Amino acid sequence: MKIFENIASYKAEKGAVVTIGTFDGVHQGHQKILKRVTEIAKQKSLTSVLLTFFPHPRMVLQPDSDLKLINTIEERQLLIAANGIENIVTHPFSLEFARTSAHDYVKNILVDQLNAAVVVIGYDHRFGRNRAASINELEEYGKEFNFKVVQISKKDIEEVTVSSTKIRNAIESGDMETTRNYLNRPFSVTGDIVQGKAIGRTINYPTANLKVSKNYKLLPKNGVYITSSIIDGIVVYGMTNIGVNPTISNDLKKTIETYYIDFTGDLYHTQMELFFHKRLRNELKFNSMEDLTAAMKEDELNTRTYVQQMG
Repeated sequence: MKIFENIASYKAEKGAVVTIGTFDGVHQGHQKILKRVTEIAKQKSLTSVLLTFFPHPRMVLQPDSDLKLINTIEERQLLIAANGIENIVTHPFSLEFARTSAHDYVKNILVDQLNAAVVVIGYDHRFGRNRAASINELEEYGKEFNFKVVQISKKDIEEVTVSSTKIRNAIESGDMETTRNYLNRPFSVTGDIVQGKAIGRTINYPTANLKVSKNYKLLPKNGVYITSSIIDGIVVYGMTNIGVNPTISNDLKKTIETYYIDFTGDLYHTQMELFFHKRLRNELKFNSMEDLTAAMKEDELNTRTYVQQMG
C-alpha cells in the first residue's frame, strides 16, 4: 500500500481503477465496493486507487455540525489497505476544493492526475461544485475522456442495510454488538497510555488511562464495557470505564480507563488499541469507595464469564 497526502503527489505509472468517497467506518457496504475495485484491477492488470478526503466534507461545509468520525484518518487508511487497495490518495478538503466544477474535477483529477481507466462508483454518487453532477454526467465524461464507469447498483447497495450514520448511532448508544455486525469487526479506539490519578491502585484495580489525540474520533456512550487489547502479541481482556468518574472526581473531564484482567505489566507511554465488545452498565456515582469496589468486582465477574463463553 502507498499513501499519498494529496492528489498532486500521486504519480500514475499505469492506468487505474479508481473509487471515490469518505469511507468512514470501512463497513460492509464499503468493503463490497473495495472488493469490486480490486477484482477489476486484477482482471485488467491495472492499479487500484481510492480517492478520499480529509477533513470530512461535512466538517468543512457544515462546521457547526460537530461531526465525529468512526475512524481517524490513520485508522481508515489501514482498514482500506487491508481490503487490498494499492494506493490511497487522501486529499485535503477545503471550501476552495468544493468549488471545483464537475468537468475540471474529472479532467484534472480523475483523468490527468490519477489516470483513471475505470471509475467504480455508487449509483447515487454526486460530485463537482454543489454536488451538481451525477452518475449520468460521469458516464458522459467517460465517453469524452475514454474511461469506463462501473456503477454499484441500488440493489447491491441496499442489500447491505448499513451506513456510516447507522454505525455512529450504534456507537453513541453503546451498542457494541450491532456495531460489530455492521463493521465485520469490533469497534476500536487507539491512543497513548498516560499517567492518571492512580486511584484504582488503592482498591486493587489499577487502570491504564488511554488518551485519544484526535478530538474528532467518536467515542462510545459513557459507561463500563468489556474490552480487549493485544499486548505483547497476546489478547488481554479488560473492563473499561468511559466517563467522568463521578464517585472520585468533580472536574467532568472524560477519561478512558481500563483494568486489564490478570495483567501486571507497565504500559505507560505505549500506544494501545482498545477493542469494544459489550456494554456492561451505565457509569454510576457511588456513595462510597466500598460500593465502587463492589461494582467493579461484579464487572470483573461478568467480564470473566464473557471471556469464558468466547472460548
